[in-house]
Amino acid sequence: MLILLAFIIIFHITSAALLFISTIDNAWWVGDNFSTDVWSTCATNTSTCTPITVEFREYQSIQAVQASMILSTIFCCVAFLVFILQLFRLKQGERFVLTSIIQLLSCLCVMIAASIYTDRHEELHKSMEYAIEVSKGQYGYSFVLAWIAFAFTLISGVMYLVLRKRK
Repeated sequence: MLILLAFIIIFHITSAALLFISTIDNAWWVGDNFSTDVWSTCATNTSTCTPITVEFREYQSIQAVQASMILSTIFCCVAFLVFILQLFRLKQGERFVLTSIIQLLSCLCVMIAASIYTDRHEELHKSMEYAIEVSKGQYGYSFVLAWIAFAFTLISGVMYLVLRKRK
């Protein structure tokens, strides 16, 4: 039972780490001489970064991705704290339903963010407000990590729903 508990905790911490990395790191869309994320665009050859601001045509889409990723990270961290609390507060045989609901909300938020970015990437990167040409690129590892975090949070949310507290 202790091994299962350790696995669940490590799996949840991994999910949170993936969410933090994908939200913070500057690699949602990458090219030969640039990388961009939901916060800024950086030229790799000059090491200059330009924040994405209101002047961008698709700023509302970027804000939706930003908000969803932040909410997803917060929900994942809150779910972990609720899980720890429920370990001590639940009676034997009860399920971790509250933890599961919060973790599934985290899953929903990261799915929304990655889906919006997937749908709007052409409009986002054809914008003339960028200081450098960013239309010729591909999805970066932060974008991939966001989708992996979606799978991890979904699996852990379902796992918490099935899990019962034992001695």
